[in-house]
Amino acid sequence: MSQSTLKKITLGGGCFWCIEAAFEDVKGVSSVVSGFSGGKIKNPSYREVVSGKTNHAEVCQITYDSKIISLKNILELFFLIHDPTTINRQGNDIGRHYRSIILYHNDEEIDLIKNEIDRYNKDYYNNGIVTEIKKIEAFYSAEEYHQEYYKKNREQPYCKIVIKPKLIKARELLKNYY
Repeated sequence: MSQSTLKKITLGGGCFWCIEAAFEDVKGVSSVVSGFSGGKIKNPSYREVVSGKTNHAEVCQITYDSKIISLKNILELFFLIHDPTTINRQGNDIGRHYRSIILYHNDEEIDLIKNEIDRYNKDYYNNGIVTEIKKIEAFYSAEEYHQEYYKKNREQPYCKIVIKPKLIKARELLKNYY
């Protein structure tokens, strides 16, 4: 991958394990790191974030080759694998740290992101999208045991019940991305 075509986007749509699992095998994605962003303290721990006191969201920082997969394609997958119409929750995962959020890395991305949200609002979500959009200020990697969580823990009940169905849906509907 050429350095000039490598881009980053940081996405939160509930538990970062789900976002990570959906993106880590996508063609053109070179890295998916689970972590935290959008909050008010530096380098928070998982315990601090889930306490609700830091205002961070669980997110994944995705590095991708824009010659292989576009930001528009990444957003398509993002809107497929989570519900962008629920405030501070995804399914049974409840709390501000589970909010839907797009943290863009450069100002050139903002128009595309807003246009895609408008399109998904109109075509799929009846103007119900509550996804927060903001420029990334800082990203903090989560503890090591959170990285590649699904790959390392496929038999864990949360992985079987919550993550696996999302992956099956994504791979069926967007098979050309995998």
